[in-house]
Amino acid sequence: MAPRNTRPKVYLLVSLISLILSFGYLLPEVSAKDGSDSSLFQELKIFTDVISIVQRDYVREADSKKLVEGAIKGMLATLDPHSGYLDPDFYKDLQVQTKGEFGGLGLEITIKDGLLIVVAPMEGSPAEQAGIRAGDSIIKIEGKYTKEYSLVDAVKKLRGARGTPITLSIYRKGVAKLFDVTVIRDKITVKSVRSRYLGDGYGIVRISQFMEKTSDDLKSAIMQISGSIEDGELKGLILDLRNNPGGLLTQAIRVSDMFLKEGVIVYTDGRVENQKQKFYAHSRGTEPDYPVVVLVNNGSASASEIVAGALKDHGRALILGTQTFGKGSVQTITPLENGGALTLTTALYYTKSGNSIQLTGVKPDIEMDVKPEEENIKQQEEEENPLSGYREEDLPGAIDNPNGKRSPANIMQKINRIPSSGSDLPTSLEKTELSELLKKDPQMERALELLKTFNIFHGTSQQVARGQVSGEPLGQ
Repeated sequence: MAPRNTRPKVYLLVSLISLILSFGYLLPEVSAKDGSDSSLFQELKIFTDVISIVQRDYVREADSKKLVEGAIKGMLATLDPHSGYLDPDFYKDLQVQTKGEFGGLGLEITIKDGLLIVVAPMEGSPAEQAGIRAGDSIIKIEGKYTKEYSLVDAVKKLRGARGTPITLSIYRKGVAKLFDVTVIRDKITVKSVRSRYLGDGYGIVRISQFMEKTSDDLKSAIMQISGSIEDGELKGLILDLRNNPGGLLTQAIRVSDMFLKEGVIVYTDGRVENQKQKFYAHSRGTEPDYPVVVLVNNGSASASEIVAGALKDHGRALILGTQTFGKGSVQTITPLENGGALTLTTALYYTKSGNSIQLTGVKPDIEMDVKPEEENIKQQEEEENPLSGYREEDLPGAIDNPNGKRSPANIMQKINRIPSSGSDLPTSLEKTELSELLKKDPQMERALELLKTFNIFHGTSQQVARGQVSGEPLGQ
């Protein structure tokens, strides 16, 4: 009987806020160098001395477990923004989240300047129904200030059993005082893919994040759009990845593979040999060669940047919008004996051309910002999303781009000024009238125009190749 492998499984992680687990396994073999052992043990002695002094002299009896967990969190926080410690309850909850269902409020959150910021409430979620908006700052949770919370701590507080209430104290630009919002937790089912037929043979698919069934759902959405076309032939597709924080690496690869016949989709490079991997496209199951426009913004991160970068490098799609977030690092999750887990940055992502996504992100082929109408400037400035222009390179301790590239300051000042009313985050993709949808979303409208223009020129070139233009034979 073969001996059982007792080494811990390690999961690959790829997400803006490092909160979604991936599918594949890695088994790193790392050993400390002899030369550094003595120095390490000296530092560990100082650490144990500090714990002893705290346990002996602190004004109240200190919990040993909390002391050690706090030390682990502090150690990992010195590395980079995406390395951290997941306690047993949170780690178990995360594994449930990857299946698309969990108990909570339906909020996507991040931390900026020590404040807990709402990136966006999920459509139809308890948070949205309670009136919470993108850009709101959560100052208190159940009367306790959130300033010292880590992202993991905040998510733990917000999650809970279905039907239980939670009170948040909210700061909103343009509102003089904090105000309380009580939200009733519910079962949150994340629908990662939404789609719509736009008429004349064109469609749009929006991917909100990459989950276990995203690629299958994308195939179904494209089939549904094609089923709405008289001849069943899709003339062009808009792939909307705006404000997509990432998700499962395997799904980002499968989505990319749907549009690519061959070649490298993405590869990783790290200090440990088994972190050096390449992922390839295959011809089987590839979509027809219709034109594709990918919409991105500074909220497009990690897995969504991998898709946008792959389609851009292969010349398969036109990228439109604003520069992406720039989260190009790989995290591996190693389960620990106590039921918790360690998430550690172990490699960086590179596109087919050898460009690192880290900090620089993906630059659109056509840069198009969303500008508020003149008459609404004052109102929208009051409701301005504080995450506008906020990217990976603004995070404390962010890893440098290995190619030595950083975003110019003027781009950082200009990028993606999104009002929280959401002109580039349309309300309901399925329910809003098409004319109203395009009016509210100039980037989508521009993408549709580009697809139609491409087909006009493409159709003309085909006619020329056949010796006909406008139905009249050439050379007669």
